[in-house]
Amino acid sequence: MTTAAMFPSAHSAPALAPGMEAPLTPGELALVMGAGASGSAAAVLLLALGARVRVLEKNPAAASEELQRLAEQKLLELHTGEHSPEQFAGAALVIVSPGIPLPIVQNLTRDAGSPPLMAELELALRYTHEPILAVTGTSGKTTTVSLAAAMLRQAGKKVFLGGNIGTPLSRYVLSGEKADALVLELSSFQLQGTHSLKAKVAVILNLSLNHLDHHADMEEYAAAKFRIFARQTENDLALLPPELLDAYKRSAFSARAQVFTPRGRFPSMRLLGSHNDANAEAAFLACKEWGVSEADAVIAAEHFPPLRHRLESAGDINGVLYVNDSKATTVDALRAALLSFDSPVLLLAGGKFKGGDLISLRPLLEERVRAVALFGASRDIFTTAWQGAVPLSWDPELSLALTRLAGLARPGDVVLLSPATSSFDAYANYKERGDDFCRLVQNLRTGAAFATLE
Repeated sequence: MTTAAMFPSAHSAPALAPGMEAPLTPGELALVMGAGASGSAAAVLLLALGARVRVLEKNPAAASEELQRLAEQKLLELHTGEHSPEQFAGAALVIVSPGIPLPIVQNLTRDAGSPPLMAELELALRYTHEPILAVTGTSGKTTTVSLAAAMLRQAGKKVFLGGNIGTPLSRYVLSGEKADALVLELSSFQLQGTHSLKAKVAVILNLSLNHLDHHADMEEYAAAKFRIFARQTENDLALLPPELLDAYKRSAFSARAQVFTPRGRFPSMRLLGSHNDANAEAAFLACKEWGVSEADAVIAAEHFPPLRHRLESAGDINGVLYVNDSKATTVDALRAALLSFDSPVLLLAGGKFKGGDLISLRPLLEERVRAVALFGASRDIFTTAWQGAVPLSWDPELSLALTRLAGLARPGDVVLLSPATSSFDAYANYKERGDDFCRLVQNLRTGAAFATLE
């Protein structure tokens, strides 16, 4: 019996892109580390390529229903629990889901002959034929790619939007669809495991301390981000903020470089802050390479709604605006949020700190913030950096901290959740944290009691 018959797939095998090499031959064993959206997409694509597939997932609850079903049908192996070197024996390829540190995988695979390690994105790129608009950066990625997709669609283009946002690229490859542009949000984790990306337009929005719990240092993090330009040619476009242009030139990349800055081109845009003006400018300059006019870009920007958990209004209560910026997981994201408001700010911050220069925010806090209510983890880090700059309090939970600020708020104030941290001390992700904040604000509106301060 052939491998294809042993491991059937509902998807036909996609064709390799010009100049690309197949990552493995049919019948070889491919391991996928991580059973979430990215891992599931990679596993299904590998099945379509005729591979034998083994999926490893530490958390049994994290395995997708799709992978569980395929395992029950014996179309692939699904192993949950702690990883062991023995699981990698015989592997011709290992697909590493975003966020799994590569050194850990390298240690596990050493006794198995160190098979090639690859990101799901890299696997999919081997079978991608359409022009790519790729965006990375420390903050603003999701807003920018979503704006770019809206501008392209306004101009009548067929768009796939995915990567680190929503749909993995492997799903597009399996779909058989043909888009005019593939708009991809890319994380440093994805770029670190990618070698075949050749973007028609590549964008770095900004660069600041982030993910140092994953990367060895800032140099490694920046190098991962700059990989977005590595395979571009002189026919392609690289977009950067002015402060990164010299670093780009020193790296001797081939694409023509262009800087973007806030231009005020989109005066009716509903997104707050000059940083979003810059994001919109980057999106427009990128989309011009597909023939998008400024008129179409302006229309798309005017109708573009704020994204969830990104300077999102959670409601106005007695003249006080409550804003959910739970996606602000870095110091620079908090800085951008504070610069977005002229009104006095009451700030909610705290959580699992990922690194960054909190002390640099002291002048901005003194200028714009009436009080800070810290919550959750990293109390000592914030207090050491901000003590004396602004009135500080700390509570173990978000609900208590919000109760405290609601009692201080006056008409015209902004109560801003912009934590400058990850959420993993108390929540599964930033979305859950933002949803909790919005629920608590609704409780304030209805008068429901949810927290009592001692």
